[in-house]
Amino acid sequence: MHIEFRHLRTIKAIHDAGGVARAAEQLNITQSALSHQIKGLEDQAGVELFVRRSKPMKLSAAGKRLLRLAEQVLPQVEALQDEFEGLRSGKAGRLHIAIECHACFEWLFPVLEGFRKKFGDVDVDIRPGLAFDALPALMKEEVDVVISSDPEDLAGVTFVPLFEYSPVFVASASHPLAEKPFIEAEDFRGQTLITYPVERSRLDIFSQLLTPAKVEPAAIRQVELTAVILLLVASNRGVSVLPDWVVREVKYSSDYVTRPLTEQGLTRRLYAAVRTEDLEKPYMQLLVRLAGEEARRLQEA
Repeated sequence: MHIEFRHLRTIKAIHDAGGVARAAEQLNITQSALSHQIKGLEDQAGVELFVRRSKPMKLSAAGKRLLRLAEQVLPQVEALQDEFEGLRSGKAGRLHIAIECHACFEWLFPVLEGFRKKFGDVDVDIRPGLAFDALPALMKEEVDVVISSDPEDLAGVTFVPLFEYSPVFVASASHPLAEKPFIEAEDFRGQTLITYPVERSRLDIFSQLLTPAKVEPAAIRQVELTAVILLLVASNRGVSVLPDWVVREVKYSSDYVTRPLTEQGLTRRLYAAVRTEDLEKPYMQLLVRLAGEEARRLQEA
């Protein structure tokens, strides 16, 4: 037996309308075509689906079974059509974000809160991109956005600039290095450097300063939370390097100071890596806009 969606719509329309004539009008087909469709369906089933002697025409026991199926299936089909329409229009979809910037969780959450209010039908998830190869995952469509400060030339991927930031030296106000106007690579010799639990190649302090200068701190202590890093620094348990906006946003204590790295200072830029074909999606455009607005708020704080 070959049942099509139109058969289910026919059964439900006749039941709701109470007759073939009204059902044909609702379905926008001729009464003759509708009657022919019913006859063909009954021939396939081998049973009558309607009690034709009754007025209005009623469903037979077999017809009621088919009606129950129609009432189960048709709403699911309509919901799926609405979902597909949302995907076509860019109002629905998937936004799985991988973050290669450990500190960016604190920046991203306010962005996603504003995003949720506008595109609640978009499935949002965050994956720590430091735990896997985020950019290859982006190209394989395993994630949809990668937050990174290391742009690459990849076919089909666009790195959208979000904002610039400066990695800054953070130390206790009583630390000897707090007296210096700026900090150089050599100043880290003999220091305990407190960092996020990230491989050193992904940390600005190593990639931009210490590794090129071939300088190694006396010890490295890895800490997950920014507030704990600042607590340890304020207690003179070590020094750290954090993005300037992170230090301004957390505002944990007044017992530590910040200093620029090198006399000229270091400047880095954060990007959202997106598949180029996804850039025109409305929710992707909103994410980039909200990210820029939140970045400006942090820089002005």
